[in-house]
Amino acid sequence: MISSAFDGRATGGAQSLFPAEPTLENFSYVLSEAGFGTFLRNSAIVAVSTVVLSGILALFAAVAVARFRFRFRTGILMLILIIQMVPLEALVIPLFIQVRDLQLLNSFLGLIIVYVAFSLPFAIWMLRGFVAAVPVELEEAAYIDGASWGRMFWSVLLPLVAPGLVATSVFAFIIAWNEFIFALTFMDSPSTYTVAVGLQQFFGENSNEWGYVMAGSTLITLPVMIFFILVQRRLSGGLVSGAVKG
Repeated sequence: MISSAFDGRATGGAQSLFPAEPTLENFSYVLSEAGFGTFLRNSAIVAVSTVVLSGILALFAAVAVARFRFRFRTGILMLILIIQMVPLEALVIPLFIQVRDLQLLNSFLGLIIVYVAFSLPFAIWMLRGFVAAVPVELEEAAYIDGASWGRMFWSVLLPLVAPGLVATSVFAFIIAWNEFIFALTFMDSPSTYTVAVGLQQFFGENSNEWGYVMAGSTLITLPVMIFFILVQRRLSGGLVSGAVKG
């Protein structure tokens, strides 16, 4: 992909490991005339919003199902699990109708809501295990020391479940960044396209612009790699980090 992105005469086949005619023309065209800068900005807005919202909602939901006992608790957990089994393609038309009725078509908000909904089942199940693994005695010790529920949550529980929160954030970011079907269905203006939708403009009926495709694919891949590198230390951190009282 990288070799073809820098190749001035990329044809889609692997001619050699290194570009035959090294050039930055493909990247220049993709970022300027093809409007990929706008697509990258749109995807960043959608992905970051999805990560933040899904992380907050999933964390509170995980605390609720792991710590509290209430009616239909098991049924709710089973429904969350069943949602993950539904094929993505089966929900395109129902979700399109709902988003249309809410007048959120061709808007980032409608797309973010859908991505958050798809990220939550995995995030809740993942964080539920992290929350359940935190000893209740740590929370009780915080209460004995005079901490409120909010202070206990922020100073005790949150540091302990941070590795799980990071893992779910990576999952949510990848979903929002790479998703194509809903972004194509809900957005009808080039100014609101995400990178996955913007990439399709280089595929023609009879031929494909492989140099532009590979340059765009490289630009799409880099943010995911950078995001993972930034959070990988937290991702691999210990479960009990922050459990020592300072």
